[in-house]
Amino acid sequence: MRSLLFVPGDSPRKFAKAIGTNADALVLDLEDSVAASEKAAARESVSKMLESDRAGKLLIVRVNAFDTGLTLDDLAAVMSHAPDGVMLPKCRGGADIDLLSHCLDAFEAANGLARGRTGIVAVATETGESVLGLPTYRPHPRLLGLLWGAEDLAASINATTNRDGEVYSGPFLLARNLCLMAASAAQTAAIDTVCTNIGDLDYVAAEARAARRDGFSAKAVIHPNHVDPVNAAFQPTDEEVEWARKVIKAFEDNPDQGVVNIDGKMIDKPHERAARKILAMVKN
Repeated sequence: MRSLLFVPGDSPRKFAKAIGTNADALVLDLEDSVAASEKAAARESVSKMLESDRAGKLLIVRVNAFDTGLTLDDLAAVMSHAPDGVMLPKCRGGADIDLLSHCLDAFEAANGLARGRTGIVAVATETGESVLGLPTYRPHPRLLGLLWGAEDLAASINATTNRDGEVYSGPFLLARNLCLMAASAAQTAAIDTVCTNIGDLDYVAAEARAARRDGFSAKAVIHPNHVDPVNAAFQPTDEEVEWARKVIKAFEDNPDQGVVNIDGKMIDKPHERAARKILAMVKN
């Protein structure tokens, strides 16, 4: 999973366009993109989207946060249509993952779905409380990834902006980096936030490449035109694949060695693990 394209839950037209993109996952949004007066209608619309041909994509529903009182209504409307995942905004930490998982257990059982089939993506940095909760994430069989977000966090901490020129300012870089570490600790994907520069695809590509460089394995997307640059950024280069194959072969040829020499460089077991991750990305 490299790209997660957000689709307003009340827009069948935008869904029809999104399903034709190369996005790996579509996030059918019942939260920020839907007005309060349209929530019920959006649930019906998302239910129909879930019944359509998924074109090989993961369909993930972003429900409303627990503190809205709408989460269970959202789940009740969509779970019978078997979404691949649920995205929880303003997630406060590992306890919220456990709570949502218990809810999903019940809805899966009620709808005859296999227990545990529905994944969870947590939006993990939208409030100050959420950032402070990052150390509480642990490996969980439902957890598909932690997504960091900068827009809601700005409002939460009373920041006037989240950027210093073209780069994120200190509090937001802190949230980004802590989310990356929390995802590693939880053994799940770290997902980079959306790029709000809609028209500059070179900028989108550069931001995505920087995210992959730092350890993120996917990026959220808010415009269909961003999907292809993001996918390309998260695809290993030919040089990376060649290096990875060399590393794997060297260790397979020397199974009793903890360190091998490749092109005059010392390569050890962490390099082997990195190489296997690179090749796994090629397969996907």
